[in-house]
Amino acid sequence: MPSLVSTWHPGELAMHRELRNPRFENPTSPGCPTPYAMRVMHSQLVALGTLDDEGRPWTTVWGGERGFARPIAEGVLGLKSAVDKVYDPVYKAFWDSSTDKSGGDDGDGIVSPEGGKMMSALSIDLETRDRVKLAGRLIAGADIPGLESEVQLAFHVEESLGNCPKYINKKTLQTVVPQPELVAGGPSGMLPPEAVALIEQADMFFLSSTNGVTMDTNHRGGPRGFIRLLKNDEDGVELVYPEYSGNRLYQSLGNLKVNPLIGIVIPDYTTSGALYLTGRSTILLGKQASDVLPRSNMAVKITLSASRLVKASLPFRGTPDEPSPYNPPVRYLLSERAPALAPTDRPDINATLVARDIITPTIAVFTFKLETPDPGTVLPQWKAGHHVTLNFETELSHGYAHMNDADPQSLNDDYVRTFTVSSPPGSLPAKDTFQITARLHGPVTRFLWRHNTRVPLDVQVLGFSGKDAFALPSSLSAGEGKEPVYVAGGVGITPLLAQGKGIIDAGVPLRLFWTLRGEDLALAVHVFDRIPGLAERTTLFATGVLAGEDTQRLLEKIRERGADVVARRMRGDDLGELSQRGQKKFYLCTGPGLLMTLREWLEDEDVVWEDFGY
Repeated sequence: MPSLVSTWHPGELAMHRELRNPRFENPTSPGCPTPYAMRVMHSQLVALGTLDDEGRPWTTVWGGERGFARPIAEGVLGLKSAVDKVYDPVYKAFWDSSTDKSGGDDGDGIVSPEGGKMMSALSIDLETRDRVKLAGRLIAGADIPGLESEVQLAFHVEESLGNCPKYINKKTLQTVVPQPELVAGGPSGMLPPEAVALIEQADMFFLSSTNGVTMDTNHRGGPRGFIRLLKNDEDGVELVYPEYSGNRLYQSLGNLKVNPLIGIVIPDYTTSGALYLTGRSTILLGKQASDVLPRSNMAVKITLSASRLVKASLPFRGTPDEPSPYNPPVRYLLSERAPALAPTDRPDINATLVARDIITPTIAVFTFKLETPDPGTVLPQWKAGHHVTLNFETELSHGYAHMNDADPQSLNDDYVRTFTVSSPPGSLPAKDTFQITARLHGPVTRFLWRHNTRVPLDVQVLGFSGKDAFALPSSLSAGEGKEPVYVAGGVGITPLLAQGKGIIDAGVPLRLFWTLRGEDLALAVHVFDRIPGLAERTTLFATGVLAGEDTQRLLEKIRERGADVVARRMRGDDLGELSQRGQKKFYLCTGPGLLMTLREWLEDEDVVWEDFGY
C-alpha cells in the first residue's frame, strides 16, 4: 500500500487540540490502493458529495447493487448508476452547473471539467458494514444514450481511507428506477410534516464537507431518532446530532472547523425518497453540547440554508436488518423533557453508599448519604417523586477505546445514571440520606450489587430533579378533582414509593394496578409493609412462574395485606371498569411495550406517563 498522507490540515489540527487527542499519524492513503478499490467494487452504495455554483456542499447516494462501482484505471473508479436527473443536487452540480469554458456539458450529455471538479465519496456496504472514504476529482461524466435515468462517472481518487463498521445499521437493498416527484424544496423555511417524519425515523444519514482544498463524505448512524429537530419554523430550521466518537478525530469535523458549510442526504429506504439538505454547521463541545443534548460531550448543530424533499429520488430501496450493536440510546433535546439534571454547581458533593438491602434476586434498595468536604455547603434538596443523577465514571470507566466488539455499548457509556428517589424527604433516621430501589441491569447496577459495602464508595451527585406533571395529587383539589390511578410495571412502582404514604394519609382515593413477575413478589411485600393502606387499594397482576412453595407463600402474604391478586397479565378491561371519562387521571410507569398498549387502551382518558429515557 502507498505511504500514508503525512500531514493534517489546520481544521484537523484544531480538532486535535480541542479534543486533546494524542499525536498520531494521518491514516489517509494517497490514491486508491488496490485493497480499497476491491472493497468499493463489493459495496452496494456510494454516497457522493460536491459543491454547487454557489459553493454549497450537497450529498446524494447512488448504486444499489454490487459492482456498479469498480476500478477502471490506476487510481480511477468508474460508476454506472440510475440517477434522478431532475432533483438530485449532486447530479445537477456535476452536469447543469458546468460551463463550456470549463470543459462542461456541451449539450451531448458529456461533462469533463477542466482540471476536474472537486468531489468526495463514501463506499458503503449495508449488509457487511464495510466502508471506504474517497476524495478527489470528477474527470468525466456521461448520460448514457437511450437510458433516461443512467449515468457514468470517472472519478480520480486522490485520497482514501478504510473506516470501521461502527454505527452502521444493516439494510437489505434492491435496485429501483428513480421516478422523482418533488414534495417540497427551496430556501430554508419550515420543513413539511413528511420531512419531519423522515428525520424522526432516520437511523443514518450521509454528509459532505470541504476545507476548500479537498472534500470529505461520510455517514453518521445511530438509533432511530438520533437526529433531533432543534427548530422548525418560519425563521429557519436547525438540526442537531451527537458525535459518538468522543475524542477521536473525524476529517469532516476538521473540515467543518475551517469551513462550516455542510451538505446532507437522509435516505428514505422504504420509498427510495431522499431529503437533501445544505447549510452551516456549528461544532458543540463539552457544556455547549450537553446544554442542547444532555449527556453529550460533542454534537453538531446544522442551520439549513436550503432543503429538497423528493419522492422516489434514489436508485434503491431497503428493508431494515440488524441495528448496530454500538448504538447508544437516543439522546433527547433538553427542551424535549424536564431537565434530567438539576445541577448542584458543586462538583465536590458526593453520595456515599451506606447500606444495601437485597429484596429479590434482581431488585435491591441502596441507601446513600450526601457528603461534602466543606461543612458550610448547603446540600441539595429533593421532593417526593424526584430523581437523582449520579456519576459512576470514576469507578467504572476504562478510558477511550475505538472498538470493543465484546462490549460495544461501553464505548458510549458515560456511566451517568438517573434513579428515582424511593424514600420521602426526611423519612430516614440519618440526616441527608436517601434511598433508590433499582433492578439489576447493566454495568452500574451490577457494580452496586457486587460492591463490598465495607469499602467506602463515593459517587458524584449531579443533581435532583423531577417532572411536576408526574407528581401525584396530595388532595383532590390539587389533582383538578380527578382521582389518581397509578399503573406500574415491576420497578415502575418507584415514583410511588416516596409519594404513596403522603397521598394515603391525605385521604386521596388512590388506586394501584401493578404487574409483577413471580420472582419479584417479595418487592410487593416490602412495599406494602412500608406504605400502610396501599395494599387495600392495589390489584396485583402476578406473571411468569408462580409455582413453588416460596412463591405461593409470598402470594398469600400479599393477600393477607389486603391486595387483590390476579394470576395473569393485565388486560384492557381491567382498567375499563374505572372508565368514568373525566373523573380519573392515569399515571403510567411501565416498560415501553406495556406503556404503548396502555396508551392505546386509555386513548380517551387523562393520561401522563414516565419513560425514564434520561
